[in-house]
Amino acid sequence: MDLSSFISDWGTPVEVERKNRIKLSLAAYAYEFHSDSIIDDAAFDKLSDQINVQVRTGNDVMDDFFQEHFEPHTGMWIQKHPDIQGLEKIYSKHHKRKRK
Repeated sequence: MDLSSFISDWGTPVEVERKNRIKLSLAAYAYEFHSDSIIDDAAFDKLSDQINVQVRTGNDVMDDFFQEHFEPHTGMWIQKHPDIQGLEKIYSKHHKRKRK
């Protein structure tokens, strides 16, 4: 097992679910709002398949959003995400491509 596998699998089921939802939301946001593929389609699909909307993470707003709007094989659900501004902040800080 390499270090990246160890880190990605670390945490309780709730922590892993939170991390996966954030990572997937950010990828969907980058693609749908900025036409920026920060992960490839296969990785997006694999991560989507790992989302378990029945897991309660302690954030009722986000838990309800994922139960009501998440569709694993599209990113269009991101349009209704309750924290678009938060995703924009993360995207701008960590992923936005530098313009020349």
